[in-house]
Amino acid sequence: MSREGVLLLGGTGFIGSALAARLEREGITAHIFGRHNAEQLEKILPQCGTVIHLASATIPGSSATNPSLELDNLALTLRLLELMQSQPEAHLIFFSSGGTVYGNPERLPVTEDAPIAPLSNHGAGKASQEAFCQAFRACGHAVTILRPSNAYGPGQIPKGGFGLIRTMLECIRVDTPLEIWGDGENIRDFIYIDDIVEACTRLINLPQDSGTYNLGSGIGYSINQVRRIVEQVTGIDLKTSHHLARGIDVRAVVLDISRIDARLSWKPQTGLEQGVLHTWNWLRQA
Repeated sequence: MSREGVLLLGGTGFIGSALAARLEREGITAHIFGRHNAEQLEKILPQCGTVIHLASATIPGSSATNPSLELDNLALTLRLLELMQSQPEAHLIFFSSGGTVYGNPERLPVTEDAPIAPLSNHGAGKASQEAFCQAFRACGHAVTILRPSNAYGPGQIPKGGFGLIRTMLECIRVDTPLEIWGDGENIRDFIYIDDIVEACTRLINLPQDSGTYNLGSGIGYSINQVRRIVEQVTGIDLKTSHHLARGIDVRAVVLDISRIDARLSWKPQTGLEQGVLHTWNWLRQA
């Protein structure tokens, strides 16, 4: 049986949809599964040489006061690993979180060897899933762990409390204020969707890879800086509503991307201003 297909678990989401479109253009068969039809995985796995796990039912805010919500994410990952025990040749690519698992790193940009110290239940959930993936790797399976920064770009659906750039642009589009928790000086790393897809495509062509990689721009921007860029690109002032800072929010995280560059000869090609412009143009035409 051919194992050339790619299984996208969480393939109906923002990153999964963009990756599926790229695979289709390249003539690669993509089997797309959401979290709710994962029971069919067992039938499709033998056809797939690569499994990309993008599925997550939570964001940092949604499980902040209800940590048990992370159980669904962990259960899905454990079920996938259980099924993949009988597929030793398959390559697993697991999407973790570069924005939450490190907490507030002592040094920036943060490398993959820095301590895992999440501040949020969501970050703790990702860290626990990583631990099981690493145990699976230790048994001889090819497992790549990706820690992406804040993804954005065309195709992203607005989701409350998640996706700063997309949320800012939506607030401008519908003329509503953006909620800012704290002073707006929290620093984040942002990565454009096409750059994520390119990195994933290169990893698919390395079926024996078992690395852990940050996936970001390597450049930090404060919320206030992003706001100014969004206002410059759109030509519209963004209304804001300020609230007290939250303990679950990391103060500053910027990802060191030298490891993935060395492995894949990959660097992000879309700067923040250009990416915001592409996203704004897409949104106006949607």
